[in-house]
Amino acid sequence: MKSIIVKEKVINITGSSDDDYVSLTDLARFLNEDDPRYPIQNWMRLKDTIDFIGLWEILNNENFNRIEFDTFKMESGKNSFVMTPTKWISKTNAIGIKTKAGKYGGGTFAHRDIALEFASWISPEVKLYIIKEFQRLKIEESEQLEWQGKRLLTKINYLIHTDAIKTYLIPINLTEEQKSYIYASEADMLNVALFGMRAKEWKDNNPDKKGNIRDYASTIELAILSNLEYHNSLLIKDDISQKERLITLNKEANREKELFNKNNVKKIEAKHEQ
Repeated sequence: MKSIIVKEKVINITGSSDDDYVSLTDLARFLNEDDPRYPIQNWMRLKDTIDFIGLWEILNNENFNRIEFDTFKMESGKNSFVMTPTKWISKTNAIGIKTKAGKYGGGTFAHRDIALEFASWISPEVKLYIIKEFQRLKIEESEQLEWQGKRLLTKINYLIHTDAIKTYLIPINLTEEQKSYIYASEADMLNVALFGMRAKEWKDNNPDKKGNIRDYASTIELAILSNLEYHNSLLIKDDISQKERLITLNKEANREKELFNKNNVKKIEAKHEQ
């Protein structure tokens, strides 16, 4: 369950991507804080609402009961016509509106297309706030997915790197201490390629800081480091000496830094134009 804040009210959202379902119950509290069922029922009995949610089902739901829908269309607009979410779902097999039981997180939810229509009926202001908050939410979701992807890539490249060291650089008869030295030597070579110094040099220059040089690296530097680990694994496999690998990886690190800086400048210029 996700949520957005609209005019100091929490609006719950369930689902993901194009299947976001927004709580109509939370939105209805703008009109009736004590019993939000009534605004939803008042909205659903309108002829325009029946036309809209019926058309949405026709476009998105192959199991939609159009016979029942036609009956509701003829009855809507009459003073005697009553519609509730449960009645709409059970009679038409609708999927655009859902009901959830439970004191916390329960209520009536609708696909965001339908929820925006309901918000517009409440007030144009509420609809605009919802659109704005949705945009913010989608940006956050996109950044989270990007972060997760980079984290996974970093893990994969780390395993590829250590496996290459184990396979091509470490003889079988070495002690664990000697093996650790080789792993550390390769890690430090990458530090020099990217940061221009070994771990010990950084520590000597920063005696008051806890951790190591990589703990203070930027997100971009960590992404480049992940790429360098993969490149180094290929170079190790090709039996390239550490000295030559250092030169090659340093050039690659500088190339990626320059590429990022150019791209970042373009983003800044684009934002300035906006």
